[in-house]
Amino acid sequence: MALTEGMLQELPAEVRQTLRSYLKEVTALFGSALQGTILYGSAARGDFLPGRSNINVLLLLSPCEPSVLQQYARVHRRWSKEGIVVPLLLSEAEVQTSANLFPLEYLEIKEQHVLLAGRDPFPTLHVDQRNLSLQCEQEIHGNLVRLRQRYVEGGGKQEALTILLPLSLTALLPCFRGLLRLLGGPVPKGTEALLKELPSSLGFDSTVFQEVLKLKQGQISPGPIETPRLFERYVSSLQALVQRVAQLKTEGRL
Repeated sequence: MALTEGMLQELPAEVRQTLRSYLKEVTALFGSALQGTILYGSAARGDFLPGRSNINVLLLLSPCEPSVLQQYARVHRRWSKEGIVVPLLLSEAEVQTSANLFPLEYLEIKEQHVLLAGRDPFPTLHVDQRNLSLQCEQEIHGNLVRLRQRYVEGGGKQEALTILLPLSLTALLPCFRGLLRLLGGPVPKGTEALLKELPSSLGFDSTVFQEVLKLKQGQISPGPIETPRLFERYVSSLQALVQRVAQLKTEGRL
């Protein structure tokens, strides 16, 4: 199945030409070894921010061996300049056998992706959610620990914080969607709607996360006084989220 103009019209305009050229090159590069090309992440969800978001792609390859990685390594630097991060390089068999190990990631792709070319294993892929609660908890707690580490690395400088906060939030968004799935509530597609849903579904105040989203979108630009305060409130809310998740687990709701 090739990337059609109808599919392209559903994608952000800034991504279209890049994907056309990218598909042409990877198809020529891998030939019959490339069995499918799938777009996921912000571009597939409709949250893509020009100049700020990455383009996430999964390449379904057979075989997926070191020689194949070497082939892609030769072209990666050029495409990284176009916003395409290192793709997920998987065989179809690996997708099937690892789905239950990474339920958060696979559910994200399964529910929001665009088939650009070839085969799509996700519509029929079964993802066991029994490990989803544990993975969400691990990711959220790990985010908090990494946030502290990166703060120290950046010396607490305003420039570092304005980069660090949006990165932390971006990593948390799949966890928020995972928690809402576990709670049986609605899972909004857009990030703004997702963060607004958290107070009612998760019982958690998401105000500071909405502020960081505005920072990520370029809608606000806190100065040298407000940025550290925003960071302090964000860390405090993230700590409260860790506690809230633990409470929901104790109550048997996760």
